Amino acid sequence: MKRRIAAVLLTCVLGASFLAGCGNKDADKDQGTSTTKEDQASAGAEGDQLGETTVNLFAAASLNTVMEELIQKYNETQPNVKIVGNYDSSGTLLTQIEEGGNCDIFFSAAQKQMDTLQNDDKMVVDGTRYNVVNNQLCVVTHKGSDTKVTGLENIKDAASFALADGSVPAGKYTRQAMVNSKMLPEAEDVSKITTKEVSDALGGIEINECANVTAVTSAVAEGSNEVGTVYKSDTYGLEDKLDILQVVPYDLTGDIIYPVAQVNNDQADELEKKAALDFINFLTSDAAKEIFQKYYFDTDVPN
Repeated sequence: MKRRIAAVLLTCVLGASFLAGCGNKDADKDQGTSTTKEDQASAGAEGDQLGETTVNLFAAASLNTVMEELIQKYNETQPNVKIVGNYDSSGTLLTQIEEGGNCDIFFSAAQKQMDTLQNDDKMVVDGTRYNVVNNQLCVVTHKGSDTKVTGLENIKDAASFALADGSVPAGKYTRQAMVNSKMLPEAEDVSKITTKEVSDALGGIEINECANVTAVTSAVAEGSNEVGTVYKSDTYGLEDKLDILQVVPYDLTGDIIYPVAQVNNDQADELEKKAALDFINFLTSDAAKEIFQKYYFDTDVPN
């Protein structure tokens, strides 16, 4: 009888030990496979895939086309990071950020707007600002226009001229080139030169004032205006619709450098911030440079 009781007790003890062991293994398994957003955020630092997140990119309108291919290339190694682009003039984008827009990355078509965000607004994350590409201003016309215009110097001979507003970098650079060519009087801030003042200086030419450089490109490509000033990169893919009449030299416009930086975004969690920095690092990589060059951007820029 005593032996039977001892056997039963031994069986119970062994069973309890087995169940406890199983429970510990399950707990260890759960602990080993569970990940937090902080764990996912740290993954990108060593080239591993980041967790699912969305990065909000505010980029100049002239970057819209090239960015499609850049994002596709980036997602080959980071498929879980969704890059959502908001494309407009750099001045408009700056205002949106200053007014609380949900922005993780600002990619401007000029240094002025980035300088304001960094120096005045204190919204650029330290150490994340880079000069990525340079561009060139071009005078363009639509195919078959038979225009007499050969460049900026005789642009007044056109029936109509599509020109970005002075707050838009392409409009500012056009005005700067005209000032340096003595077509417009000197100005402390060329972006303040109104469209009417440009028209008057050009003998009253009809000017279509556009909100961004994409609108200028469309107006000329569609034949709504005889000529316009756009970036060389804007002509990519439109070779059958646009003719470049002049590539305006840098000594008239100055460098047209596009800086990028991460924005201090209170609405972003750690994973989103990590992904934003990861995408900026990609934009400055050799793989990205090849794509930028394909779209007529100059990647030989100082930093």
